[in-house]
Amino acid sequence: MSASNGDIAFVPTMGALHDGHVSLIKHARTLTNNVVVSIFVNPLQFESSEDLEKYPRDLEGDSKKALAAGATRVWAPTIDEIYPENLKVNGEVKKISAGEIANKFEGAARPGHFDGVLTVINQLFKHVDPRWAIFGEKDFQQLHIVKNWVTKSYIPVEVITGGIIRDSDGLALSSRNVRLTTEGRKAALVISRALRSGSKASMKEILASEPALTLDYAEVIDPSTFEIADSSTLNPRAIVAGWIDGVRLLVNMGMAAGS
Repeated sequence: MSASNGDIAFVPTMGALHDGHVSLIKHARTLTNNVVVSIFVNPLQFESSEDLEKYPRDLEGDSKKALAAGATRVWAPTIDEIYPENLKVNGEVKKISAGEIANKFEGAARPGHFDGVLTVINQLFKHVDPRWAIFGEKDFQQLHIVKNWVTKSYIPVEVITGGIIRDSDGLALSSRNVRLTTEGRKAALVISRALRSGSKASMKEILASEPALTLDYAEVIDPSTFEIADSSTLNPRAIVAGWIDGVRLLVNMGMAAGS
């Protein structure tokens, strides 16, 4: 990227922008008039080539949405820009390790996913050189891993959290939602009902009642360690992931202590 004037607020995305992304861009604009939005579908964080190919893409539409929300630049790099030959060993991109926490929950369900996330973020940061980077809270484990990595690696970027944006029916916004059928979207509402139920037992019971949902995990954790929460846990958080219509759904919500 060419040099720019003033500190940059950066919103990295894989495109398929929705109101959740718009909220991140608007937050970025409150920090500075210099807001960069990247659109790059990162192949390193997909479990299969099929899932990568199915990921929705609309660069023209996404660019319009980003600029309308307050972005001053939209950057859509090529794979060769992000992963040049000098990053590869025997033809494969050398990944950054996300550490032990990346083997839990989402990382256990999607081996290597968070290594791919950190690898692309590292490259994006090198190109953009932001002062601030805004990430959504919906991908809660990703947010935690990115924050830890930035701190431990002494990267001079402030990671800012953007809250989860939900549709009027309670479904958390996601780029993948467009792939749900009408019936699948109705079935997906079981997740928000379960999260609002108030306890782990009732959450799991409600999730089990929906035959269209193939559940990967549903747990209440300590958000600072990703260990299972207990009665002494401060600010416990429920995390849920599963599949409907072949679409992966991932969401979380704060719970009352002792839930």
